[in-house]
Amino acid sequence: MPPLIILIRMFLPLIAMLLAFVPLSARANVRFIDNTALVSVMADRTADGRFPITAPGSISKLVELTESSMPALPTIAVAELPQPSIETPLHKLFCVEYARIRSGLAVFGDAKFWWSRAKNLYVRMAAPAEDAVMVFSGSKRLKRGHVAVVTHIVSKREIRVDQANWQNHGEIDHATPVLDVSAKNDWSKVRVWDMKSNGFGAHVYAISGFIAKDLVRRASND
Repeated sequence: MPPLIILIRMFLPLIAMLLAFVPLSARANVRFIDNTALVSVMADRTADGRFPITAPGSISKLVELTESSMPALPTIAVAELPQPSIETPLHKLFCVEYARIRSGLAVFGDAKFWWSRAKNLYVRMAAPAEDAVMVFSGSKRLKRGHVAVVTHIVSKREIRVDQANWQNHGEIDHATPVLDVSAKNDWSKVRVWDMKSNGFGAHVYAISGFIAKDLVRRASND
């Protein structure tokens, strides 16, 4: 038998063993959902048990979440989501007047009163919907409350809103990410994207609910 063939037969088992023990970490952990290949975030968990959340677009931030409370996959492609931006209007705007113009809701007074005053007039919901108005409850930090208009439903735990005067400069903030951080995933507590730090703010805000016009009643609190 030729020496070359003998060498090949000797090394074939060794090569097969090496191929069998290729580290799994070197392979991409990919799963397919709706015909789209998505790299599993479970493979990217950090040493302290946190997962990277991309919001918005390609901006990665670490948010402490358990495996059971991981945000749902985006309902629209990340590439289609608008980036957060700030618009300076001709005159300073309050959140309530901007929300009225954008939503068409005829609700007046401080933002913290919108939830109670919308009863029997409009659909009041616990979950967000596009074009609905998100009502922030009054608090020490938001003494008069706040309202914002939902523009995109990114996932079950993330939305985008347009809002005025969030930074107290009378500005308009477009495509602001808002993250549901409530224990029951019921949108009762949220964190809002901070334009200055380019990440979700540290403060947690209480939400009264969402007010919608010309929508079929669902998850109503009435």
